Amino acid sequence: MAEQQDHSPRIMAVIDYFRRGDAGRPDMLDGFTDDFEFFFPKFGIGRGRDDFMAFAAGLVGSFKAFGHDIDGLRFIESGDSVVVEGTTRGEDREDATWEGGTTPGGRFCSVFEFRGALIARMHIYLDPDYTSRDEARFLWGRDRRW
Repeated sequence: MAEQQDHSPRIMAVIDYFRRGDAGRPDMLDGFTDDFEFFFPKFGIGRGRDDFMAFAAGLVGSFKAFGHDIDGLRFIESGDSVVVEGTTRGEDREDATWEGGTTPGGRFCSVFEFRGALIARMHIYLDPDYTSRDEARFLWGRDRRW
């Protein structure tokens, strides 16, 4: 979906962020304001590049591999906001893997708010138990379709 359509500049900025982040590029935050706010479950609220880089170092340090399914991203744009729904895939440092849509972990929804052409707020909503190690809370079993 992301590759096959003409998108607004704001949606393209979000896609660019995912591409840069997945590639580990140092310029992944070039599309953000200096004082941007972000949220990630189990991390909480952060502000600015320094907080984000501390968050990213912890998250990326727990993975051997990580990536977003860029072509499968779905968008809703309204006013200064872009909402994106998608999936990730990867492998943690203990060799456990996930693939959103196939395993319980790996689905996400993020809300981006813009100030002009730059992202001023990014709140990420997902279950950070990517590899489903928190089995005690699988109340409905793992045989369900993901």
